[in-house]
Amino acid sequence: MTNKKIVKPQTLKGFRDFLPEEALKRKWLVKKLQEIFENWGYDPLETPTLEALEIFEGEIGEDEKLFYKFKDPGGRNVALRYDQTVPICRVVGQYSQKLPMPFRRYQIQPTFRAEKPQKGRYREFLQADADILGVKSPRADAEVIGLSLDIYRQLGFKDFKVFVNDRDMLKGIPYKAIVAIDKLKKIGRDGVLKEMGAKGISLKKGKEYLSTIKNLKPNKKIKIIFDYLKKLGFSQDYFQFEPTIARSFAYSNGPIWEIEIKDFKPGSVLGGERYDNIIKNLFGLDIPGTGFGIGFDRTLEAAEQFGLVPQGKTTTQVLMTVFDASSLASSLKIATELRKNKLNLEVYPKPEAKLDKQLKYANKKGIPWVIILGPDEVKENKITLKNMQTGQQETLSLEKTIQKFNKLR
Repeated sequence: MTNKKIVKPQTLKGFRDFLPEEALKRKWLVKKLQEIFENWGYDPLETPTLEALEIFEGEIGEDEKLFYKFKDPGGRNVALRYDQTVPICRVVGQYSQKLPMPFRRYQIQPTFRAEKPQKGRYREFLQADADILGVKSPRADAEVIGLSLDIYRQLGFKDFKVFVNDRDMLKGIPYKAIVAIDKLKKIGRDGVLKEMGAKGISLKKGKEYLSTIKNLKPNKKIKIIFDYLKKLGFSQDYFQFEPTIARSFAYSNGPIWEIEIKDFKPGSVLGGERYDNIIKNLFGLDIPGTGFGIGFDRTLEAAEQFGLVPQGKTTTQVLMTVFDASSLASSLKIATELRKNKLNLEVYPKPEAKLDKQLKYANKKGIPWVIILGPDEVKENKITLKNMQTGQQETLSLEKTIQKFNKLR
């Protein structure tokens, strides 16, 4: 019998584990986003991790080199979900006769890109999208932009803004120039001109393209969007025309927007665009669409920076200690009653462990309350409740304990 090689326990480059404390923060943000999406009338949608490669090819632009693509065991060319816009277009093309139009949906699932691993860039990351399909009017763009703003308002951010442009105003400018200009805030004017030069665009033409874009003025669509946002109750402080926003996706063909949070250095936290031609190009159906994707990791990072994320290491609210084997039945009975009252409670699994060890476990895990059930408590039909933050403890009946927790909710 051969000995199996000992393997070093580690994630692949660009992939991450989320231990409970971090996973709880992510769960908080997912729940908040779900509530806000549904508050605006958007329903959840899920799509497969694998799609046919052909639906992504020719739709994304320069970043197609980042596809995770391969042949499956059946010899089909497939790709891991690169984004959620192309899959929703596939869904609408496939179920167009069943879906109500306009079709509003949100989607919160992992996406995969073969990025070069670096700070803030991962090969698997959670994306949260919301879209309206079946409406050509810029009022649909205005609605999803309003939803974009409301997300950050409801999350508790105080100083943020959406920057809006219209890709239709960039017609006549080559796509490779648009991709470079989209990086203007990040790499500056000289960096943009250098990148255009590397793509075969002369310095003269590059300067001309930059000048043309910088001198654009809001068109009718932009004005309709801003008027709609005002009617939604957003002041002028929340939105601004920004002609240098270009969005690098090849499928963008109308209003485009990004949200930035003041004093958050990593950059924009949300980006959106209209994409009227994908469904037509792929499936021959004239169904327009508009929507956005949230930078989930950046949004969570910003929420932590501004102290908006609830702190906690565990979902467990109460640890039920076990004094000894003879008191286990009583401990389990009380645990069952408290769980019926919607308390997150765990029972310490080793009756032979000393009470001090059980209390240290509660501290290490961050459990805020501990119940102690010793011989005296069993005899008096009561329990001792210990606050692990203050060290204070009191002896109460089960009924009083339940009342206390109900008041703390």
